[in-house]
Amino acid sequence: MYRYPYVTGTSVIGIKYKDGILMAADMGGSYGSTLRYKSVERMKPIGKHSLLGASGEISDFQELLRYLDELILYDNMWDDGNSLGPKEVHSYLTRVMYNRRNKFNPLWNSLVLGGVKKGQKFLGTVVSMIGVHFEDNHVATGFGNHLARPILRDEWHENLSFEDGVKLLEKCMLVLLYRDRSAINKLQIAKITEEGVTISPPYSLKTFWGFSAFKNPTVGAEGSW
Repeated sequence: MYRYPYVTGTSVIGIKYKDGILMAADMGGSYGSTLRYKSVERMKPIGKHSLLGASGEISDFQELLRYLDELILYDNMWDDGNSLGPKEVHSYLTRVMYNRRNKFNPLWNSLVLGGVKKGQKFLGTVVSMIGVHFEDNHVATGFGNHLARPILRDEWHENLSFEDGVKLLEKCMLVLLYRDRSAINKLQIAKITEEGVTISPPYSLKTFWGFSAFKNPTVGAEGSW
């Protein structure tokens, strides 16, 4: 039996900044190529120290959140004064994704996991549904990996302020809005610091569609298109 995603979300972008981690994602949920849902939250706090963002199948993301709720509850039951940090949660997610891949029933997601614990910032991604993963100063999933990462390589630096980090993420999200058919102009930006997680209310970016390349995109094209 073949399994394919039904309702999917597009890119998630995460960066380190001076005080912690910033993450951005839009709120679109695509049913095939139809933008069916426009209020899907794809970033969630995990425990005390972590923030998770997901691309891909929304119901699989919800299944992962159920797994993580059980993990955090079990950890809290020990009542030993310790709590799972982002490195542990990231490691757990890589094992879950790889385990489901080996059962030929993968969770159809790409994930971004960021957090801060004891002053240590962590940002990692589970790139694919087969458990491929890495850590970096800035990560992105979906189209963001192709269109946003070049911008981040040019403009990211270690001492980004919160305001500059938000501007950088908004610049990346604007490029994705112009170039990714699954992106919508309704996004959230989340931050996680030692104080905890804050997720912004949804908002839109100012756009400009008067670029000459947008007015007649088929100029100079050859063939039946």
